[in-house]
Amino acid sequence: MKILLDECVTKKLKPYFHRHNVFTVTEMSWNGLRNGSLMSKAIEENFDILLTIDKNLAFQQNLKEFELSVVILDSKTSKIENL
Repeated sequence: MKILLDECVTKKLKPYFHRHNVFTVTEMSWNGLRNGSLMSKAIEENFDILLTIDKNLAFQQNLKEFELSVVILDSKTSKIENL
């Protein structure tokens, strides 16, 4: 499984997914992309999951239009102890 950590998610979460291929938006050089463009890029690069804490994403994008699973963690911060 290939997982993309959104900019708002700490890279410290990566080790918790050690059985998967996990990349950050920064590692992919996609910083600053708007959500729709980011999701399109993720699909192009065969990501299975976009992991974020951006609760507005579901209201800003029609998630059904994208062939990508989006996991929105219910956390107020990106601190590893909160995730």
